[in-house]
Amino acid sequence: MKLKVIDKTDTEVRIEIVDESHTLLNSLKTLLLSDPRVELATYHVEHPTITEPILYVKTKDVDPIVAIKEASDRLIEVFEEFKNVFNNKASM
Repeated sequence: MKLKVIDKTDTEVRIEIVDESHTLLNSLKTLLLSDPRVELATYHVEHPTITEPILYVKTKDVDPIVAIKEASDRLIEVFEEFKNVFNNKASM
C-alpha cells in the first residue's frame, strides 16, 4: 500500500491510497466517523479500474493525520478481536 497526501491543512486532508478497496476504506471511514473530533470522513473512487481511492477527512480540534492514525490503531484492535473470537469458535 502506498499513500500520497494530495492536500493538507490544519483540519482537512485528502490522501490517495494506492491498491486498496472499499473493504479497508469503508472500515476506516466508519471508525473515523465515530470520533467526535471528526466532522466528515469519506472516500471516493472515480473509476475502479483506472483511479485510486481518495480519502477525505475534516476535523475540529485535532490534526486529521492524528485522527487517521488513531482510527487505524482502533481498526487493528477490531480485527484482532475478530480474529481471536473466530479462532476460538473455529477450534470447537
